[in-house]
Amino acid sequence: MPAHAECARTAPGRRMRDRHDALLRFLLERAQVRGALVRLTASWHQVRDRADYPAVIADLLGKALTASALFTGNIKFEGSLSIQLKAAGALSLLFAECSHDGRLRGLARWKPELPADFHLTASGEPLLAITIENAATSQRYQGIVPVDDDDLAVLFARYFERSEQLPTRVLLACDGERCAGLMLQQLPASAPAVDADAWNRVGHLLATLTPAELLNLHPEQVLVRLFHEESVRVLAEQPLRFGCRCSRERVAGVLRTLGREEASASVQADGRVEVTCEFCNTRYYFDAVDIEQIFRDPAGTPSSSAAH
Repeated sequence: MPAHAECARTAPGRRMRDRHDALLRFLLERAQVRGALVRLTASWHQVRDRADYPAVIADLLGKALTASALFTGNIKFEGSLSIQLKAAGALSLLFAECSHDGRLRGLARWKPELPADFHLTASGEPLLAITIENAATSQRYQGIVPVDDDDLAVLFARYFERSEQLPTRVLLACDGERCAGLMLQQLPASAPAVDADAWNRVGHLLATLTPAELLNLHPEQVLVRLFHEESVRVLAEQPLRFGCRCSRERVAGVLRTLGREEASASVQADGRVEVTCEFCNTRYYFDAVDIEQIFRDPAGTPSSSAAH
């Protein structure tokens, strides 16, 4: 069966064409390369529209959000993967996260003096990290990504090559309205007779893909256009959506870490503390009785309201 026919048969193509937020995992069987392709529209809009992001910051945030979804292809447990950049310069924070079940959230903080020609490498001692959290075991793994290039895709590819010792290529694109990404990783050799040219071959094919094609072509079209001779096999498709992990319990925990004195001092004239989630704009309210309960019973959670 021709490779493009196999791809069309294996993939739930009609459903993905109708949905703009999804992660597609695939395998190039001939080349022994695994891959993931992500497209974001509605979820990206919900992240983007929560602040008046300058174009350069929105571009970085969109690409980081896409990358967080791409990398969850390697998560085999319940949890989340986040990408976080902290710096002392005009861009102080960039955060993007995707959970194992496809919930995305992200935000960025920047200073008014953001230069028009902003570059990551000149953002003031930037620290870029990828963090994986296992919800079942509460274990947390963090890897540091050296910021030695202005292209996030290049930084991530270098990180995976160093940390996993697997050759990796990453493409990320964002045009303001939608975001997309594609990642390839060479699988460890499982037999002596390995196609020595396979990795270079798929790399040359990937290099022919333009950002516009990655953003606008249907995912199956991208795979067929690039890899129709590499025996493409779609492994799984997962819907993606905006979703915040905030909760009243988590906010109560934050107030607890502030300490009783500071939490009590935050009570406003109406007798309540108001805490707004930066990711989803949900507002949580705690009155003086709630604050007392937080510190009297650390295991309990006060029951005052939360509102959007």
